[in-house]
Amino acid sequence: MRPLTEEETRVMFEKIAKYIGENLQLLVDRPDGTYCFRLHNDRVYYVSEKILKLAANISGDKLVSLGTCFGKFTKTHKFRLHITALDYLAPYAKYKVWIKPGAEQSFLYGNHVLKSGLGRITENTSQYQGVVVYSMADVPLTLHNPQQPRHGMLLPQGPDKQSWERRHR
Repeated sequence: MRPLTEEETRVMFEKIAKYIGENLQLLVDRPDGTYCFRLHNDRVYYVSEKILKLAANISGDKLVSLGTCFGKFTKTHKFRLHITALDYLAPYAKYKVWIKPGAEQSFLYGNHVLKSGLGRITENTSQYQGVVVYSMADVPLTLHNPQQPRHGMLLPQGPDKQSWERRHR
């Protein structure tokens, strides 16, 4: 388990900033203590410094996990967020989308959400901005990059996208 390098920190913070913006500092300096990010087996863990000091006695090859896994670095050094980071990113999310109960189940099974399935959306959500998708009961469901939020829907890609654009010109 080691601290992240400058490059790894930059790549990870750019990805997280897509979802929480300038609230990134609130993630590290929390009221209940100071938290940090550590790399172990290409996975980034979010851990309090108290627990980190206690784990210093365990050798790296015997350590399986420590704290919450925020994501991992791919072989091409890109950072991918894991769903386990959702509980920590959702309170600080800058842009949010709420899905109606009828469309929620369909969305969780991998289908697209139409405009009629959206309950609310935060104002000024720019295109390709990362959003946190919530149910109408304010339960965070997932992290998402909408394709065209100015139309108020999460759009399909590929051939379905062209047919949608033809119908809505």
